[in-house]
Amino acid sequence: MSRPAAPDRDPGLQPERTHLAWRRTTLSATVAAVLAVRAALHTGASPAAVAAAAVCGVLWTALLVLAHRRIRALAAAGSPAALPPAYAIAAALGTAAMAVCGAVLVL
Repeated sequence: MSRPAAPDRDPGLQPERTHLAWRRTTLSATVAAVLAVRAALHTGASPAAVAAAAVCGVLWTALLVLAHRRIRALAAAGSPAALPPAYAIAAALGTAAMAVCGAVLVL
């Protein structure tokens, strides 16, 4: 007995879900960056706090650029290409670095 042929893959709403996930990620990074600046200013603006807030700002900007590029790729006609590994690594490392900066500001 042979198996029935698998239907062609229907991407459905997957590109839209990915677009919304990138938007949620940038929103949460924005909140983290704003809280980092607030914490830096609240603690008396020591040089270490200002440096940590500045690093959070740079990481936030880099994440916004990365997300914007990915969203544009998803919006392009046709099937979107897979996320390049370098982008995925950059997003993961940037998120981890932002968490470290936040921990420095809290402690």
